[in-house]
Amino acid sequence: MHVPDGFLDPTTAIACGVLAAAGVAAALRGARRTLPPERLPLLGTAAAFVFAAQMLNFPVAAGTSGHLLGATLVAILLGTPAATVVMTCVVVLQCLLFQDGGLTALGGNLLTMAVVAPSVGAAVHAPLARALGGSLPARVAAAVVAGFASTLAAAVLCAALLASSGTVAWSAALPAMAVVHALVGVGEGLATALVLAAVARRRPDLVAPTATEGAPGPAPVASLAALGLVVAAALVVFVAPLACGWPDGLEHVATSLGFERAAAPPPLAAPWGDYEIPVLGAGPVAAIAAGLLGAAAAFLVAWFVARRVVPVGVAQASAHAADAGRT
Repeated sequence: MHVPDGFLDPTTAIACGVLAAAGVAAALRGARRTLPPERLPLLGTAAAFVFAAQMLNFPVAAGTSGHLLGATLVAILLGTPAATVVMTCVVVLQCLLFQDGGLTALGGNLLTMAVVAPSVGAAVHAPLARALGGSLPARVAAAVVAGFASTLAAAVLCAALLASSGTVAWSAALPAMAVVHALVGVGEGLATALVLAAVARRRPDLVAPTATEGAPGPAPVASLAALGLVVAAALVVFVAPLACGWPDGLEHVATSLGFERAAAPPPLAAPWGDYEIPVLGAGPVAAIAAGLLGAAAAFLVAWFVARRVVPVGVAQASAHAADAGRT
């Protein structure tokens, strides 16, 4: 769903940039208030995992592929503000380093994938989990619907942005984007639930049915963060080379509706465009190397941002306050 350069007109692109900046700024403030210090390492791990997972395209229909967005999963585990921060780091790195999404469309991509997707996923998940009884299985089941809803919402917004730019008519963009990404959303929901269930087996406190969003867990999560990095690296090395090579949902819709020619050359060349390393050329080895570099960059950037959002002094004060509250 990464919109390339040329698909959005200047007015829409600027408006998206302003709205996305406001959403990210609000998320940074929210994360500062709600993010427990012991979960700081998980922001970097979540960014690395999301980056790796988005390289794993799976077939969803004849000639069309999709991939895990990851916004709802991070929102459930870390809260909506932290999810927006994580997704922002991933989307920006994908654009600047790998030319995955246009630089002029960066605001639009942030708005759909980093602001709207986690917000919708969290808004659907919390009340649905409560309606289903609030148990851990209920939260996992609700994640299926929430993941589906977040993908569909991002796709509908993307269609609206394309229509407002005059790239394609709304009457054509809406059904095409909705149908394709409804199928992608089913995969998103199932993958979100599977990962959430796997996390719950190791650290049920992170998916506790009684926990409020952003509530601190009872123990540090360093071991889970390290395990997540290992899983992200394994996905890049062993699974990414097997990813489906079919065009993703937006590319399929652009081709079927005939507006793919609206894509414009990027204003700045990315160093590892199309996930290729110049010294390695194209091929599986280059894709693996690019994926590992991207996942490492995502971890470092998100971890750095997290430390800036919750400075050490604030983190220590929050930890002491949490300890005092438990005693």
